[in-house]
Amino acid sequence: MAGDRMPRRLPLFPENESPASMIFPWCRFTNGHKLPAMLSIEAIGTIRSQWGEGPIWWQGALYYVDIEGRHVHHFDPATGVEKSWDVGERVGTVVPRESGGLVIAGDRGISLLDPDTGALTHLADPEQDLPENRFNDGKCSPDGRFFAGTISLTKKTGTAKLYRLDPDLTLHEAFGPVTNSNGIVWSADGKTVFYIDTPRKEVLAFDYEAGHLRNLRSVISTTHLDSSPDGMTIDADGHLWIAFCHGACVVCFDPETGAEHRRIELPCLETTACTFGGPDFADLYVTTGIHKSVVEENAGRLFVIRGLGVKGLPAHAFAG
Repeated sequence: MAGDRMPRRLPLFPENESPASMIFPWCRFTNGHKLPAMLSIEAIGTIRSQWGEGPIWWQGALYYVDIEGRHVHHFDPATGVEKSWDVGERVGTVVPRESGGLVIAGDRGISLLDPDTGALTHLADPEQDLPENRFNDGKCSPDGRFFAGTISLTKKTGTAKLYRLDPDLTLHEAFGPVTNSNGIVWSADGKTVFYIDTPRKEVLAFDYEAGHLRNLRSVISTTHLDSSPDGMTIDADGHLWIAFCHGACVVCFDPETGAEHRRIELPCLETTACTFGGPDFADLYVTTGIHKSVVEENAGRLFVIRGLGVKGLPAHAFAG
């Protein structure tokens, strides 16, 4: 989740085209040219989240959260079946456990969620003394550790942190201070972690080993975009795909050069997070939210982008 300022409205559809159906078979390269016609953007499922976030593909289906709606959702694209769990708190992220079940992080810290019963088992809340903070985005490392960070809801600079939950269920501070902890992903070899603290408008990188983040550097600047970097995923080529809140787009960057590789526009301003899934991890799933004042037909819907010509990497589960 990013800030809530009024965005600059982007042109969502090419001239003489409109969202007459739920499929939007177009997008653009950064230079404005259309991508091949086989690419499509489709709103899927029936759920409309107040603020969708945290998508993750696991065992043939998609999990994601509605932060403000206080729900964890599960969507099976093969059958169209949707499941939801009311967790009774604003929930920033959800990840699977290797042993079964889920881990969530939100208002009350980090908890285990039993999808069979909906029961929650509280584990830890490192910021009980900061009621204006809550957990936001998070994902698991290749070695099974859960990294999740907090956000200052009052936008107080430097009062949030990134945390690490180890398989033995001990919680540690991993990095800080930050203000709005957001997307986090690992390279295919597990040796590099990429991370977003939204107000910085950049992507940070660290060397990663056994839960430790070292050799901090900035690899991508997003200051040329009048919107906020939010959730993030990585493809098999090592490129980063970042959803831009208030920007109605997902942008692909090369972390080796910092260059913007391509930009895909979506039909709602609050584009919040993305992940690869589907057959061979060739589909990009995108969560969205409802803007506080702009009315949009498909705001809050889950989208899938097909035909990108790239593939993602499998997600990792919590080993605890």
